[in-house]
Amino acid sequence: MTRAKQLTANQEDLKVALELAGEGEDDYLVEAESLVIRLETELQALEIQSLLSGELDTNDALVTINSGAGGTESCDWASMLFRMYIRFAERKGWTTEIHDIQEGEEAGIKSATIEVKGMYAFGLLKSESGVHRLVRVSPYDSNARRHTSFASIFVSAMVDDEIDIDLNESDIKVDTYRASGAGGQHVNRTDSAVRMTHMPSGIVVASQQHRSQHQNRDQCLKMLKSKLYEKEVDERKKAAAVIEGTKSDVSFGSQIRSYVLHPYKLVKDHRTDVENFSPDEVMDGAIEPFINEFLAQLHAQTHVQQPPA
Repeated sequence: MTRAKQLTANQEDLKVALELAGEGEDDYLVEAESLVIRLETELQALEIQSLLSGELDTNDALVTINSGAGGTESCDWASMLFRMYIRFAERKGWTTEIHDIQEGEEAGIKSATIEVKGMYAFGLLKSESGVHRLVRVSPYDSNARRHTSFASIFVSAMVDDEIDIDLNESDIKVDTYRASGAGGQHVNRTDSAVRMTHMPSGIVVASQQHRSQHQNRDQCLKMLKSKLYEKEVDERKKAAAVIEGTKSDVSFGSQIRSYVLHPYKLVKDHRTDVENFSPDEVMDGAIEPFINEFLAQLHAQTHVQQPPA
């Protein structure tokens, strides 16, 4: 059922529930309240969808997470963000595939690459590109001191094979290595994992998801094409400057969002001033309010009404 048909059906159900509630049927009053909440949620989703008119907004997304300044703290923070995006995808009914993950020396992860598959995955997640800052009392500090950690997120659109990307094989450095993992039968004992470096752009992609080196090479090429295509689109589109401006050093002063767990609890987006006083909720994937407001403000900035002649 299309969203428009679903909205119409829910509207009709609400009308009937309100009529029955007016006749003293308390159960229908509860149902009417539930339908109102559902309608509001669907209308908001429809409104945000109307803002996603970019060429690649309907595509799947490739989310890359890198730990920044802060050593073990930042690796742990990167793993927390990793879980947050997995949970967000689950909330949306999307699927995820982990292509590469590099574990930290003591805890957490140094980096990870996740493919998020779902309608408008890139359109929604593109606003997450940038540096994310965590302030908390460190669980790794025996003196219980407060630490600040950083991790960067970059989101690119997955492109299909029909999009032509000019790739010169001599520009690509290919390295193979043994896939890492927690151990057991799923750890590959041959050099099946593949890392590709596009020398002119410096873009690096890696895949250790598949047991076959050939499959991992194909996956790397697909991801590399996606990142190169996104780079070209960014250079052409003025609106992309808002996102590109967040891709700075992974250090203090460059963050797009702060997550404070101590001495108070607050998550604040520095681009839109949206706040949430329940970090646990946000870290469980409740990031849609931040995304929606960013898209709304971006749309307003790029569609300023022209003054009458």
